[in-house]
Amino acid sequence: MNLILLEPDEIQADGLAVLTGKRARHVREVLQAAEGEQIRVGVVDGPIGPATVVEDGKEIRLKCALSDGIPPVPRVDLLLAMPRPKVMNRLWPVLASLGVGRILISNAWKTERNYFDTHVLEPEHIREALIEGLQQARDTRLPPVGVHKQFKKLVEDKLDGFGPHAARLVAHPGEGAFPSAKLASLPREARVLLAVGPEGGWTPFELELLAAHGFESVSWGPRALRTDTACVVLLGLVHAELLPRGCGKAKDDA
Repeated sequence: MNLILLEPDEIQADGLAVLTGKRARHVREVLQAAEGEQIRVGVVDGPIGPATVVEDGKEIRLKCALSDGIPPVPRVDLLLAMPRPKVMNRLWPVLASLGVGRILISNAWKTERNYFDTHVLEPEHIREALIEGLQQARDTRLPPVGVHKQFKKLVEDKLDGFGPHAARLVAHPGEGAFPSAKLASLPREARVLLAVGPEGGWTPFELELLAAHGFESVSWGPRALRTDTACVVLLGLVHAELLPRGCGKAKDDA
């Protein structure tokens, strides 16, 4: 953990917070923070700042000073065809670490219907896994997650409600070059929606439907990647192009 995340109701009015369980063990055994030392903490969907260890007994008490503001919402939203449950389980913390504003899990023609009958789509499991990723990336913005079992209805009737998006991209092997120049020229606050299909690929009907609703086909190359690899590669490319030119980090973090 590069950041200890707290729920809003865990911080008292005087700034005190109590850690137990996994987070307390991490502070004690990994960070080895003794009484009087500082660690980094944040509030889910809230600010970040230092916290001083004021007592280290069976439970760890922290005096929080959340002075560093709230991280910006990542500018990329993800529409992801539901992969195999074990892959999705690995992906939750990865997506949070990479940075996504919203995650839309969708059905697709090549998605097995029983993939949706899994505990990895239960809200409590999703939240825990996403928080793990946020703590790694030193972020507090918990991405909303929606599960949509009707792909056509999602694209035709619901997507506009999750925008606006200045660019909509659908990943498909060999289908168009990656639009680096287009993404780099977007306004600073513009958002991007990236659609990643099943490992068997989108069907022609799905690609045509997405194209009819403003999606541009893009590719990293001719290779067909596994879902988790494709998400890492493509989200990394999009984020890199959205960074202001000449900056090693976003202006909001400068």
